[in-house]
Parts: sequence; C-alpha cells; structure tokens
Amino acid sequence: MSRIFDLHAGSSPLLVSVPHDGWQIPMDIVQYMSDAGRAIPDTDWHVAELYSFARDSGASMITANFSRYVVDLNRPADDAELYPGSGTPGLCPDKTFAGADIYLDPIEIDTAARVAGYWQPYHDQLAATLQSLREQHGYALLWDAHSIPSSVPSLFEGELPVLNVGTWDGRSCAPALADAVMRVAGQSPYDAVLNGRFKGGYITRHYGDPDNGIHALQLELAQRAYMHERTLEFDRQKAGELRATLQAMLDAYQEAARG
Repeated sequence: MSRIFDLHAGSSPLLVSVPHDGWQIPMDIVQYMSDAGRAIPDTDWHVAELYSFARDSGASMITANFSRYVVDLNRPADDAELYPGSGTPGLCPDKTFAGADIYLDPIEIDTAARVAGYWQPYHDQLAATLQSLREQHGYALLWDAHSIPSSVPSLFEGELPVLNVGTWDGRSCAPALADAVMRVAGQSPYDAVLNGRFKGGYITRHYGDPDNGIHALQLELAQRAYMHERTLEFDRQKAGELRATLQAMLDAYQEAARG
C-alpha cells in the first residue's frame, strides 16, 4: 500500500498540515464508488504544491496521500459534529458537498478499519511532530492548510472570502498570534475573515493548546485565488501572487510567537 502520508522535517517551530490534498483510494473501496465519487470533487486541490515554499523556509510539513472520501482526517474519530446543523460531511462521507452519491449503492462502511488504517497513523505522526517541536523550541505552531471551491451552496451562502482564518473562536491560538496573521491578511489584496464560516476543524480544535505552548490555526482558501475552479488546473501566476501573502502570514505567525 502507498504511504499514508508524506512528512518533511524542518528546522523551525512551524508544522504545516495538509489533510485534504490526497487523491488515492484503495481498490477495495473504489470498486464500489460512483463516477461522482471517483472524481473526488471535494479535494483540496494543489494545496501541498501551493505551500511548497514553506518547506524551503524551514517549516515541517505533513501531507495526506489518501482522499478524504476514505476517511476525513479533519473530523473526530467518533464522528461527532463540528458544526451542528450545518450539513457538513462526516468522518466517512457517502455524499459529495454537492449532494451526489459517492457510492453506486448503499454500503456498510467499516469505519473502525478506516480509522485504524488511515486516520490514526496521520494523527499519531501529527501529535509526535508537535511534541518534538515543542521540546526543541519551547513551543510549536500548527498551520492547518485547506482550500474549497468559492461557492458551495450546501455549506454556505454566496461566495466565500479568499482567506478564512479559524482559531476556534480564540481557543486554539493565542490572540496575539491570530491578530498578527490577520493584520497581514487585512493588508493583502484578498478579502479575509477570522472565525467566520470556518472556525477550524478537528485538527485545529484538538491540537491547539496555547496554555501549553501549542498554537493551532486553520486557513481555508477559496480556490479561485490560485487555480481554475472549472478545470481544476493550478494557475501558476495566481499561485505566485497568493504565495507572497501566505509567506507573509506565516512569517507574522512565527514572529508573534517569538515575541
């Protein structure tokens, strides 16, 4: 079987997590999937490529290789709702964001096996890396990197801002760090919001523990800022422009932590 995730070990206190960029699906699952499911439309396309600069800047990075349709790494293992009443897909979804069936026929999903085989290894490594960074530097910074189509009527109304920063309403990250990131976002060419529709998923909420030296922040990007949403192609010009803002946000996050 392919690696569950790829890990790059950096030299700074920063870990960038990319849980939804994976596209692989095991054959024992894909054989039951519909065309809509096999197209994996809810992938956070090209996010690892977009953030490739962070590795060069000294950050560690963990990137999932398997699709969120196998198991969603940003949901709790017990599948508890993060946004009650919102209709957000769960741990092992059977419908796309648009409401299409992921499977040809209703199937009994072995959730426990998927958690053990795919979810747990990613989270074990994520936890171990954060612990190691805190031991090395005295604190650790987690940046959970996501993207989503600009318009998903089933999840939110209208068009999403480009920069959607989430800190679980201030619980996962010290306010001074979030303020520093938002100052950069506010001066950028992009519209930005803090703790709006996206406040941070399980990864942000579970690992963020600012009182004990681990700060966690989620950034949900609207995909129009760096790719062609219709064709799913990576737009290198747009991505280059967005990277300048992302680099400045990551720098501000780290500088505020050092301060």
